[in-house]
Amino acid sequence: MRVPLLDLKRQHALVRADVSAKVDALFESQQFILGPAVEELERDFANSIGVEFAIGMSSGTDAQLAILMALGIGPGDAVITTPYTFFATAGCIHRLGAEPVFVDVENDTLHLDPAALQSYLSGCPTDSEGIPLSRRGNRIRAVIPIHLFGACCRMDEITEIARAFRLAVTEDAAQAVGATYEGRRGILQAGTISDSAWFSFFPTKNLGGAGDGGMAVCRDAAFADQLRLIRNHGMEKRYIHRQVGGNFRLDGLQAAVIHAKLPYLAQWNSARRRNAGFYREAFLGEGLRDFIVPPLAPPAGMESGHIYHPSVVRALDRDGLMEHLQREQIGCAIYYSVPLHLQECFSFLGYRVGDLPVAEKAARESLALPIFPELETSELEAVVAAISGFYAK
Repeated sequence: MRVPLLDLKRQHALVRADVSAKVDALFESQQFILGPAVEELERDFANSIGVEFAIGMSSGTDAQLAILMALGIGPGDAVITTPYTFFATAGCIHRLGAEPVFVDVENDTLHLDPAALQSYLSGCPTDSEGIPLSRRGNRIRAVIPIHLFGACCRMDEITEIARAFRLAVTEDAAQAVGATYEGRRGILQAGTISDSAWFSFFPTKNLGGAGDGGMAVCRDAAFADQLRLIRNHGMEKRYIHRQVGGNFRLDGLQAAVIHAKLPYLAQWNSARRRNAGFYREAFLGEGLRDFIVPPLAPPAGMESGHIYHPSVVRALDRDGLMEHLQREQIGCAIYYSVPLHLQECFSFLGYRVGDLPVAEKAARESLALPIFPELETSELEAVVAAISGFYAK
């Protein structure tokens, strides 16, 4: 049986009428740049996750870039993140002239390891103001925990460490829209745990548009105003520029499509959790747990915490399994084949193979399986049967 990794046509069949109504209204208004469609999405998105301000951006990447600009990150600065993630997280740091500093991930979650973060910062020299310095001599200004694959990092520990070293914390929630975190302040949604965060609405995300789109969120009104300026060339009044910004505006068409899909997000995330649970039980039942490590289940009582974007497993002989699944017409993909600290474009930073071993091991073992909400039980069974067939050889 052919099973696609993702089939957005099935999703569109469900939301076609709602999307068409929003898009038709937009074309009637002819307000394609910012305008009411964007403002309505910003309001309802902020309300849906429980944050004070949401500012629509042209992509998740641009949302991150705008946040770092608003934080004043630039030459002479450094920002800590992890090497096992999509390129944009480190790319935006570098684009601003700052230094990406990579700290390893935890073996079980593949998230930023608080112990590794503490160890790294404790070993840093400081400047005259007590700000930690990277090994290249740059002032470490911020840390970016990445809610990878739809689950939240250990934010209480990370936030406490960052506070001790006077670092800003901004969440990369690009893959975690609708995920929740239970910490010292109760249950919070991804993107609301620190002072700022960003989301991506790339079409393959759990909440996706019809092209690129993103959202920056924050708690502080002045910071939100700064983000609005930055996304529109630093322009407060027409042709009056308070600062240098960029063209990071979310267009009305994307806002209309995303807004139409927003009410479905909870049920889609629930379906993804159901499918992930099917895999976990099936892998155990088929005796595959020595070969396949599925994503960790959320803690008891926090079943809504993980939203599985995507469903990434750790596989013995990952490349062999992938070739087998492709022959069986089972959709799969590698996330991510080369960790960022070993990418050619960051070779000047001086990292070597073995510096961040957990991330490097994850890059060799990780494989994404079909998880999208509209999967049929027979398709899930076909995925498990194909995997079982490979390891039975």
